[in-house]
Amino acid sequence: MRTSVTVRLDERLARTLAQECRRSGQSQSEIIRDALRRQLAVREFEGLRKKTVPFAEAAGYVTDEDVFREVS
Repeated sequence: MRTSVTVRLDERLARTLAQECRRSGQSQSEIIRDALRRQLAVREFEGLRKKTVPFAEAAGYVTDEDVFREVS
C-alpha cells in the first residue's frame, strides 16, 4: 500500500533537493524516502540506546570510549 504525504520545504531546502535530484538522477520522492528511512533508523537507535544506558552504566560502561576499548 502506498501513501502520499505533503511536505512543505523552505526555499533553500527545496533548491538543495532539486540540485541533488539533478546530480544523482533520483526523484524527489526517492531522496525524501531515503532521508526519512535514515532519520527513523537514527531515532530508533537513540531510543534503544536510552533504554540500555542504565544497564551499560551498571556494568561500568559510561562513555563510548569504554565500549570501544572493550571491543577493540
